[in-house]
Amino acid sequence: MLASTDRAARVCETSHPPVFYIPREDIADGVLQRADGASWCEWKGVATYWDAVVDGVRHPAVGWSYENPTEGYRHLRGAVAFYPSKLDRATVDGEVVRSQAGDFYGGWITDEVVGPFKGEAGTRGW
Repeated sequence: MLASTDRAARVCETSHPPVFYIPREDIADGVLQRADGASWCEWKGVATYWDAVVDGVRHPAVGWSYENPTEGYRHLRGAVAFYPSKLDRATVDGEVVRSQAGDFYGGWITDEVVGPFKGEAGTRGW
């Protein structure tokens, strides 16, 4: 198991299903290793990417964090969000999560979350 928490921060953004940020201390010790690259969010700041190394196998860029987020997102400092599409299985309250379309997005879709969402073909501009 990569992580387990009941303290995740659920972040909702326009045109996206929610993303869950998990406190670093609720992630298995020694699993995360810094990945190459970074990106910029106009709201949260610079994103750091993380690989997961499980049983000696590296799984590239499975998650991201904001190590020094902008003022309005200080509560996310160091917490890690994971792409459900890059995990074998992710759940919220026991329900298996469906991933948001598109390689860039990391939204977690459950039965209570209804789209449309960015990520599908033709949605980049809205």
